[in-house]
Amino acid sequence: VFHGRILAQRLVGQETRYEVEVKAPYRQRSPLVSREYLWVPNTCGCPPLREGGEYVLMARRHVNHEHTLNRILLQDGGYARPWTPREARLVREAARHC
Repeated sequence: VFHGRILAQRLVGQETRYEVEVKAPYRQRSPLVSREYLWVPNTCGCPPLREGGEYVLMARRHVNHEHTLNRILLQDGGYARPWTPREARLVREAARHC
């Protein structure tokens, strides 16, 4: 779970790749760097993330069996909400209780 700002969007094959500035990580199992690519397994624009927009994103690290692919994946129906101070507070509180 992290707070990120969408810098760019690009269609790559049957997926959408977003370049994201990581503003604040809230809960993570693997470290994030200041800029990451976030992959969405569709090209329909779902969820609707706009360039310049800030979001709270719940994604997972996806590593294939051969360990040749290591990326952040936002699954269909994944959590992607516009960032607000209230949203950030709720995420921090939830992370403390885990």
